[in-house]
Amino acid sequence: MIENELEGISKDVLNLLTDNLIMTPSWDKEHSSPAKDDIKAQDEVHAQVFYLKMAGDYYRYLNESLNKEEDKKQTSNHYKRAMEIATSALAPTHPIRLGLALNYSVCFYEILKEPQQACDLAKNAFDEAISKLDQLEETDYKDSTLIMQLLRDNLTLWTTNEPTDSDLAVEDFEGGEIN
Repeated sequence: MIENELEGISKDVLNLLTDNLIMTPSWDKEHSSPAKDDIKAQDEVHAQVFYLKMAGDYYRYLNESLNKEEDKKQTSNHYKRAMEIATSALAPTHPIRLGLALNYSVCFYEILKEPQQACDLAKNAFDEAISKLDQLEETDYKDSTLIMQLLRDNLTLWTTNEPTDSDLAVEDFEGGEIN
C-alpha cells in the first residue's frame, strides 16, 4: 500500500515537472550559456537545473523502492541533462550546482552501482568549488559550504571502506534544505 502511494505521488510530481516545468530554455539555442547580464535567462537556468534535478530525485526515490530499470534510466538521464546545463551556466560554487553534484554522485553510488563515477563526480565538484570559494557570493556561502561538507563526507565514507547499504548515511539537498 505504501509503495503504491509513493509511486502515485511520485508520478504526479513527475508529470507536473515534465508537462509544465521542464522545457528547453529560451537561451539554449545551441547549448550555449546565457549572458551573465541576462537576468531572465539566468533565472531559467536555475529553474531548469533545479527541476531536472528534482525529476532525477523522484525517479531515484521510485527506483529505491520499486527497483524498475526504466526509473533507473530516467534518474540518470535527468541528472545528466541537469549537470550539462549546470556545468556550462552555473558557477562551481552555486548551491544548485553543488546540490545536483551531491545527488547525482549518490545516484552513481547507490542506483547505478558505479562507485568510481560517484567519487570522481563528488571530488571534481568539491575541488572546483573549493578553488572558487573566494568568489562565492555571501548569500550562497552557508548553503554552498554545507553541501561541500556533505560531498566531502560522502567521499570519505565511500573511499575509507566498502559500507553495506545499511551503513550509508547519504544526504539529499533540495532548495536550501537537507532532506
